[in-house]
Amino acid sequence: MLGARLKLARKRAGLSLRDLEERLQGRVSAQAIGKYERGEMMPSSTILIALSQTLALSIGYFMSPMQARLDGVEFRKKAGTTARDRARVEAEVLQQVERYLMIEEILQLDSASWNNPLPEHQRRLITDVEQSEVLAAQVRAAWKLGVDPILNLTQLLEQHGIKVLILPLPECVDGLTCLVHRPERDVVPCIVINRAGNLERRRMTLAHELGHRLIDPASSVNDEVAAKRFAGAFLIPAEHLRLEIGEHRHAFGYRELIQLKRLYQVSAAAMLVRCEQLGIISHSGFIHTLQTVARGWRKSEPEPLELPGQQGQLEAPERFERLCYWALSEGMISLPKAAELLQMPVDEIETALKGSVKDNAGYH
Repeated sequence: MLGARLKLARKRAGLSLRDLEERLQGRVSAQAIGKYERGEMMPSSTILIALSQTLALSIGYFMSPMQARLDGVEFRKKAGTTARDRARVEAEVLQQVERYLMIEEILQLDSASWNNPLPEHQRRLITDVEQSEVLAAQVRAAWKLGVDPILNLTQLLEQHGIKVLILPLPECVDGLTCLVHRPERDVVPCIVINRAGNLERRRMTLAHELGHRLIDPASSVNDEVAAKRFAGAFLIPAEHLRLEIGEHRHAFGYRELIQLKRLYQVSAAAMLVRCEQLGIISHSGFIHTLQTVARGWRKSEPEPLELPGQQGQLEAPERFERLCYWALSEGMISLPKAAELLQMPVDEIETALKGSVKDNAGYH
């Protein structure tokens, strides 16, 4: 119990055994820390307090049983991602998932059931990239979405039982998908995306990770290609797009493309790629647009959906935070516990619970 918690906390901090020894200023050796993690030794109370302070976690955290484990972790990473990067991200995800499961247990709620849109509840083998289009249409039909743009993709996935986490991940990691196993409970799928990305990129990554959750890795089509096509088709349905812009186009103007990206809430470059995928614009027309109207769009997003200072705020996951405030307002958890779960200062939580002075100015 303590060993697993200590190893998780160390990995989350991105520390090797030797690094942690140095942080503890030689009060305990790396070999001893390794024995703690393997359950071969127990730290003294003095060392446990030092570990707690160094890793910025409560002693209670180290003594509580593990409630979950991750399985089937699939990273969307760039070249150069190290094993330490992966371990650090997995530890951060597991710790956040445990907080989520804890508040659900306090409220005596079961996790929202994973509403798998595939009738056989198995991942789909893709033998042709066009089958990703079909899969996207099937998911929309199963979830009764019609063909309209999806206003809040994060909320949609949470409603269908997927844990969505937006975390500060290393720059080399866009996101990941995994399964959360719990003792005597159903398995819960989880999608994690990097907070550093803009809203356009986060939405596409979410749809991309949903595709990976549904597409069998054994597919003959490269799973990255299949998931990318699924994401585009899920966010920008062909039928709806053709009604908006026509069956065939020779060119696009800047303002029209900006309005389209705002309609579907995707990047302007993704909007243009989708038009080429569907044959609405020819490949030569696509290249011409990239070299003229859309020059530089792959590196810099034109007229981003989020204003400066809003990064990570729009379409943020809300269910976990809402459950914490529910438990707090009902006296089921204390302010310090809410602060621990939400990773926020107590005074900010008090303000959020009671409202600001200005909000309450008219109350008598």
